[in-house]
Amino acid sequence: MSEENNKYIISVTGIQEVDGEKDKIEVIVTGDYIEKNGHRYIKYKEYDAEDPNIVLDTVVKVEDGKVSIIRMGDRPSRLILQQGVRHQCHYNTVMGDLMMGVYTSAIEDNLTDNGGDLVARYQLDFFSDLVSDNEFHINVKEKEE
Repeated sequence: MSEENNKYIISVTGIQEVDGEKDKIEVIVTGDYIEKNGHRYIKYKEYDAEDPNIVLDTVVKVEDGKVSIIRMGDRPSRLILQQGVRHQCHYNTVMGDLMMGVYTSAIEDNLTDNGGDLVARYQLDFFSDLVSDNEFHINVKEKEE
């Protein structure tokens, strides 16, 4: 595992299904992958598709059975994924701040010291009404010299 110096290629695929319609987003960036205090951290920058001047620093924290996705910047948010548990999470959108319910049905953590894959499946709800079914896949691999 590296220190912070963008030594990793991070591929993120997000799939969202709303009312039977699926939308897929794929992003490939360089970033960092470190282990600290028994937790793994995937760190990278995201750029807003609508406004490339908006940059979000994203940290994915992986610990025993729990994944936290923290976005810092102009539109901060915090998503907590824990299999079989519903969490209230903060989402910042162009329309303002929202508290969303997040129920995680599955987490597959196949990360090692050299990288690997992380998959999560979850549902978002607003006032207990289903908003979307979601899935993300993150692949981390060391950049070739």
